[in-house]
Amino acid sequence: MKKNKFLLGGTILMLAAKSAWGAETASNDQNLHYGLGDYYKAGELSLDGFGSASLGQFTSEQPSNESTRQDIRFGAGAGVNYFITRNFGIGADAYSENTTGTFIDSTSASLILRRPLGQSGFAPYAFGGGGRHFDTVRAWFAQAGIGMEYRFSRHVGVFLDARGVLPNETKYYGVARFGMRFNF
Repeated sequence: MKKNKFLLGGTILMLAAKSAWGAETASNDQNLHYGLGDYYKAGELSLDGFGSASLGQFTSEQPSNESTRQDIRFGAGAGVNYFITRNFGIGADAYSENTTGTFIDSTSASLILRRPLGQSGFAPYAFGGGGRHFDTVRAWFAQAGIGMEYRFSRHVGVFLDARGVLPNETKYYGVARFGMRFNF
């Protein structure tokens, strides 16, 4: 009997050690199981910090109300995302490109579809939604885009995406973002 207890205790100890070193699976408080090498999960909240570049944006000059094309504008912003399932989430972001105008130039919300590529840390995604501009031209817009995220760990990653923006007051343009993503 003593020998069987020792074998059972040793087996449990070995399984615990394998889990600690990442050879097995783990579960979260909702009893959902996932591989320890799998960086993407349901119920995930993330915060983004990013740099942006708008390409081909048109703005209106206040006195004449004529459209003026600006080839490229750089800015910075922040966002938040929540993934309801491993592959489907919602997100919101805000950014500013004009330091002389309003503090926030644009805000938007999107539905996000992502497809993690096994345990590689890479996950391409597509998104679509809409938002509001607050600087120079106050306008509503629709947007759609694609991107790629890479996770160094479950909690830290980088992302790059591009979107087409279709405002109701001016011509369409593109926005590219590159940033860090912190997951909880």
